[in-house]
Amino acid sequence: MSIQFPVHRHASPNLVALFAGAMLAALLALPGAAAAAPAAVTAAAAIPDEKCVSCHDNPKLKDAAGHPMRVEAATLSASAHRRVACSDCHADALRTSHPGEKLGTVDIAACTACHQEEFDKNKNSIHAAKGLTVATCTGCHGSQHSVLKSKDPNNSMSAVNQVRQCGQCHRTMMAGYLTSEHARALFVSGLVSAPDCTGCHGGGHEILRHDAPDAVTAAAHSPDTCGKCHAGILKEWSEGAHGELWRAGSSKGPVCMTCHEAHAIKVPTSAEMRRHFPSDCGNCHAALYASFHDSFHGKAGALGYTAAAMCADCHTPHHNLKASDPRSSVNPANLGATCGKCHQSEANAAFLTYDPHAKPSDRSRNPYLYWVWIAMTGLLLGVFGFFGLHDLLWLQRSLVGALRGEFKAARKTEGPYVRRFSSAQIAVHITIVVSFLVLAATGLPLKFAAASWAPKLMALWGGPLVAGVLHRIAAIVTFGYFVYHLANVAFQMVVRKRKGFLWGPGSMVPQPSDIRDLAAMVGYFLYRRPRPEFDRWTYWEKFDYLAVFWGVGMIGVTGLVLWFPGFFTKILPGWALNAAYIAHSDEALLATGFIFLFHFFHTHLRPESFPMDPVVFTGRMPLERFKEERPLEYQRLVAENQLDALIMPAPSSGDLARAYVFGFVALAVGVVLAVGIFIALLGGLLH
Repeated sequence: MSIQFPVHRHASPNLVALFAGAMLAALLALPGAAAAAPAAVTAAAAIPDEKCVSCHDNPKLKDAAGHPMRVEAATLSASAHRRVACSDCHADALRTSHPGEKLGTVDIAACTACHQEEFDKNKNSIHAAKGLTVATCTGCHGSQHSVLKSKDPNNSMSAVNQVRQCGQCHRTMMAGYLTSEHARALFVSGLVSAPDCTGCHGGGHEILRHDAPDAVTAAAHSPDTCGKCHAGILKEWSEGAHGELWRAGSSKGPVCMTCHEAHAIKVPTSAEMRRHFPSDCGNCHAALYASFHDSFHGKAGALGYTAAAMCADCHTPHHNLKASDPRSSVNPANLGATCGKCHQSEANAAFLTYDPHAKPSDRSRNPYLYWVWIAMTGLLLGVFGFFGLHDLLWLQRSLVGALRGEFKAARKTEGPYVRRFSSAQIAVHITIVVSFLVLAATGLPLKFAAASWAPKLMALWGGPLVAGVLHRIAAIVTFGYFVYHLANVAFQMVVRKRKGFLWGPGSMVPQPSDIRDLAAMVGYFLYRRPRPEFDRWTYWEKFDYLAVFWGVGMIGVTGLVLWFPGFFTKILPGWALNAAYIAHSDEALLATGFIFLFHFFHTHLRPESFPMDPVVFTGRMPLERFKEERPLEYQRLVAENQLDALIMPAPSSGDLARAYVFGFVALAVGVVLAVGIFIALLGGLLH
């Protein structure tokens, strides 16, 4: 029997003899030729690695196809395979003449000789299911020449480096992980014990599909997986209602990844997470989310006020229990401590009966709230319905009148003017305009927090906290002019003994003549009667006045209740806070909608005075226009010989410029907010 030895073309005769001698000695040492070891393995022992490296540690070395074949001696000597002979893995090197021919890649069987346990684990993994080419040994561990020991921090599968390795295939997962707190702990804080890919997915070789029944990331096992690091939270969570479902084997309850995501885990106390918690909880608790979404807490939180109470603030993040459970944070016996975290000085017994998930349309839940809601809804629909129809009829009639040339006097600016408002009244009106616009622009985003424009407008104010401060300042100003107006009327009536405030042509109190004027005006709209003649105040001006008067009272009182809930719940039940919220919100909508739509139309936007009537800012109007619009007042002043005292020169160009600049800015702000209201209401109807 002759033995053929693989011979390097550049090997010396002495080396061949050495190979032959070694092989022969090995054969003679075995008990029989039939049990002889494979020639390649035995002969390899006679080939020193230095001989292989002497050729392969050459940066220019390539195979016939041009592939690099370099193996750096320094890299090999530092690797985990430094004591493994080259030929143990590259057995074909002993059977192939080289250089000049491309050798085959290392057979995976060469790895199993030492790593059988890892291969056994890998057989049922998701990587094996997709084929070994997806995650071969070198694919994860790098070249066999440079692979490092598993405990070496520079190992390709170390806690830090495996993110890069796994990310070659799992880019989307890594994109989320790299923004997570786990990654921050690993890469920024340097905590190598922080969760990494293999730490969460169950080792490097036995990884299963994430939702496989036996996977450590499956719903049935993921709490235990997370609990390896978060043992205290796992214990607390497993005692709660969600944990009870999990322990019972139910798939309906949420587990860690349901609320915290799988890879892009954020700090639970961060603003981003707090904004998402209500909607995340709403995936299972839709009805409670809807009521929370409509509450002050929900709306303020949606607008970026992270201090507003969220689900976890009241129900705890993990120890969620039914309200009937004595251990529950929302059990009546524990509400004082729960609500007191934010309302330390306000959480009295009545305050604690406030309903954070109120549903006013549900009469069975609270009949008092139901009737408040019915009353406010009826008031809104009644006012908007009546004046919507009234002003549409007026608009079409005015357009026809403008085409007919019926309003020529309204356009005249020549000649003497008549004083309509005093300097004090002008100042009060400007104060009303400014404070009202601030109240509307800071309050409407909260009213319509779900509208796309609401967060943007709130951001312009600097956030809900700043907007709240400005809202209260404007409210104080509103109380100021309201008190001033009442005090002035009282002074005029009591001290100066002036009459006509409660009745007569100079009174803002509605009278029978206003009903007759309304009927006549409707006839005018329908082309059946001439335009009625008016005195000092028209019926729509009285309504505008009373709307503000009523609105300041209603909005002011309910606003104070919401501003100082602890004080008012000492004398009122807790549901009064819910009622105040409904009334304040709906009355604010009524006030802003009425002013921006109907009052603006009555005063500025109807064709007779479009685009703006400056009389309220200059305090005077042309005499010719006065005769046409207020014939009864003109005739009365002439008869009483009082007209001459009211005649004054036309406003200066500067006065008009200031009036128009201020007026147009106020009009523009109001119209923009009115459009926002329409968008929000339409969006609510569509949803």
